[in-house]
Amino acid sequence: MNREVWIDWMRVTACLMVMTVHSTEPFYLGGEGSLILTQTDARWASLFDTFVRACVPLFVVASSYLQFPLHYSTGQFLKRRVIRVVVPFVVWTLVYALYWGEPADNLRSLLLNFNYAAGHLWFVYMLLGLYLLMPMLSPWAERVGKRELQFYLLLCFLTTLLPLLRAGFGDTPPVIYGPTGIPNPARYPLWGEASWNAYGLFYYFSGFLGYMLLGLYLRRFMGELSWRRTLTIGLPAWLVGFAICYFGFLWAVEADAKGLFPVEGPTGLAAVWETTWINDTVSVALMTIGWVLLFRKFKASGRFFQRILLPISKASYGMYLCHMIVLVAFSGWLRTSLGTGLDGLLGIWTTPVQILATALLTFLATALFSVAVQRIPHLGKYLIG
Repeated sequence: MNREVWIDWMRVTACLMVMTVHSTEPFYLGGEGSLILTQTDARWASLFDTFVRACVPLFVVASSYLQFPLHYSTGQFLKRRVIRVVVPFVVWTLVYALYWGEPADNLRSLLLNFNYAAGHLWFVYMLLGLYLLMPMLSPWAERVGKRELQFYLLLCFLTTLLPLLRAGFGDTPPVIYGPTGIPNPARYPLWGEASWNAYGLFYYFSGFLGYMLLGLYLRRFMGELSWRRTLTIGLPAWLVGFAICYFGFLWAVEADAKGLFPVEGPTGLAAVWETTWINDTVSVALMTIGWVLLFRKFKASGRFFQRILLPISKASYGMYLCHMIVLVAFSGWLRTSLGTGLDGLLGIWTTPVQILATALLTFLATALFSVAVQRIPHLGKYLIG
């Protein structure tokens, strides 16, 4: 199979985007709760986080495009996923459990979930869930027609409206993580949902399944688009999604701040602010479409690609796994050196410089580390993937 160069460009960029997301978090999450020091920080946080918020869906689209439908037997597929995904995940899960917090408590909690100190590892559980679905859906994916797949993509797209519908009802919307997270008792049940039943009409079409189907659609039915058509479709989709994300976050923050900063509260408050940032909302879905259409135009495969970008792309999973250790160190150092908010060393530019510097330094450090480790014979693939 010929290498899909645009997937490598997209994967490396998505990796940097993830690090930018996590570099932004300290500016609206502080200590043990939610904290935004100034209105300027709120705007910078919304700008940076919104711009890169489609990073996780881009990873899912890339994985689906390359793996779905399966190219080999279910047994071979699962065996390869265990070696490339599960083993490195287990290794780094243990590293974080021993490195942060109380090791004994962390190890006990791993029996039921990931270590919350390494919250980015939630992604791997979601990805493994999709991998378990792929063998079951592959026979259908090989036969599905274009119109039929478009219908299912439309259903998935409709579910991206649910988080915003829930947030729009009532004065105090509940904290909901995704379109099917029903609080108990359910305040705003939709189409079959209730406090005793989360499996409503759109339950099985929600979440990241839509991005998996998008990867399939791109591979099966979407040919090469001209730059004009790419921009005609992709740019408006991205701009609309960006506007919903950006202004949605600021609107939620302003509603709590009432013009007075700093604004703070429990961690759940940030989850309410992030309503329009949720990966399976219409805003992020639209930006994902825009990004994917843009990256499909990336065809450069010369010396820079072969020597720099391709090795980083192959090590990107390992970079994702290990980056938080480095990122936290860089972020803390920069905050100590430059200060915070408008009183920082660079004034209004203190926050954006810290976000960008943290993301770029983390990216470079983890890229060098992951590429080097991956090249260790026999051992590298079990540590980096």
